[in-house]
Amino acid sequence: MSILQNWDQWKDFLGDRLHHAQNDGMNKGVIGDLAFQIGDYLSNQVEPKNDQEKILADLWSVASEEEQHAIANMMVKLVQNNGSDR
Repeated sequence: MSILQNWDQWKDFLGDRLHHAQNDGMNKGVIGDLAFQIGDYLSNQVEPKNDQEKILADLWSVASEEEQHAIANMMVKLVQNNGSDR
């Protein structure tokens, strides 16, 4: 099963990547920009694999760019306490 098919595994994966970026000295602004770019890529290139991803994709599709940045930043906050590097 792909990590994209299980919401909790996806959040853990993102949490691990977030902690690696923070440990490497990446600042909050850069992390937010990367989260936006990843969200935009996923929205345009990857079919949602679970109900949560479908909701995010629907929200992303109707959001302005400013709102998309807000969604990306909320995802960063959501996964901050996930992953094995907590």
